[in-house]
Amino acid sequence: MSDRTHDRMKGPVIERRGQVREGSTTDQRLLDSRGPTDWVHTDPWRVLRIQAEFVEGFGALAELGPAIGVFGSARTPTDHPHYAMAEEVGRRLAEAHFAVITGGGPGAMEAANKGACEAGGVSVGLGIELPFEAGLNQWVDKGINFRYFFARKTMFVKYAQGFVVLPGGLGTFDELFEALTLVQTQKVTSFPIVLLGTAYWQGLMDWMRDTVLAEGKINPQDLDMMVVTDDVDEAVALMVAAREDRWPTPSPKRPE
Repeated sequence: MSDRTHDRMKGPVIERRGQVREGSTTDQRLLDSRGPTDWVHTDPWRVLRIQAEFVEGFGALAELGPAIGVFGSARTPTDHPHYAMAEEVGRRLAEAHFAVITGGGPGAMEAANKGACEAGGVSVGLGIELPFEAGLNQWVDKGINFRYFFARKTMFVKYAQGFVVLPGGLGTFDELFEALTLVQTQKVTSFPIVLLGTAYWQGLMDWMRDTVLAEGKINPQDLDMMVVTDDVDEAVALMVAAREDRWPTPSPKRPE
């Protein structure tokens, strides 16, 4: 039986015995401007920051309308064919009345935002706080910069109805396999995933078929979740077909 004299309540949390930590109360620390500021870096405070990121993201994107996520390398030079391809993707998606969502960075992301913006579409950037990237690219019309990757990922999947994936590195792979996992586990449905650039992606597809599938780690139909092509028209057509199967919504509004 516990010694009630050593019980300590901290909001909904109870501490007893060796877990009791003496000190000031939460509201005392809140109101005392002379106190230490370490508390803003503690886990309970982070929960509020995480909550705020979800609230900001949901609020900013709730009326976006049909949108497609476009991923690709931040390291793609402006004179590279992949940059031109990403720009064309952004333009064609905008002409098909999709908003275009990217990670908001440079390279292929910038190109897709540029294509959408110049075509008069809605160009969205969901950035992430990184030590080696400085803010959102200039072609983003509506942008949100996140602290937490998982909050940012949720926005991509919640507000995009499909992904177009250009050649990229670890961040691109992360988004790709996140989407594949959600489709495989039926967390999202009618979610087309197109890999643009057969020369780049074919090695991955061969490995998944000849090694991962051959060893029984995935099912044959899992490979059908992805379409590999060099044809931007085919990529956009797949997105349009998926949208028409789901809901006949009007064109997204360009932010003022």
